[in-house]
Amino acid sequence: MALIVLDAGHGGENPGATYQGRQEKDDALNIALAVGAILERQGQEVYYTRTTDIYESPQQKAAEGNQAGADYFVSIHRNSSPYPNQYTGVESLVYNQYGSAARMAKNINSELEKVGFANQGISERPNLAVLRRTRMPAVLVEVGFINTDADNRLLDDRFDEVANAIAEGILKSL
Repeated sequence: MALIVLDAGHGGENPGATYQGRQEKDDALNIALAVGAILERQGQEVYYTRTTDIYESPQQKAAEGNQAGADYFVSIHRNSSPYPNQYTGVESLVYNQYGSAARMAKNINSELEKVGFANQGISERPNLAVLRRTRMPAVLVEVGFINTDADNRLLDDRFDEVANAIAEGILKSL
């Protein structure tokens, strides 16, 4: 059994990316809660940085994960681009492209690709607090573009499959 932190990005007064009334913070929370329920049914222990619409800084979230003694940290987000319908797909961000975080990121992207998302790969983002300040392998998953209609349709129409894909990508990495 592993202890996995699920971080729903943004929250409270920080909506994250928005598009036609849709807010990243809401999608991130719904996805994180669904993924967590699946992981718990599979016998894993889950720590949520938030289960309601509150805001905590990325530094606070990283500190919570460290204090919990978690084995992995997975932050859920939605991507956005300068223009609507400009880009599509999933991308995962890691501190560096080596080790267990990168393996988990590849597994999550691969599972989401099976659901129908374009796989935009993995990018190193060592400046992000939830990746830099965590003491455990950490992945930030961008679950499609919030300002791309096709990605929103895929998330909405196949929500359970998306949540299962993320959970399966995590489980394959344990």
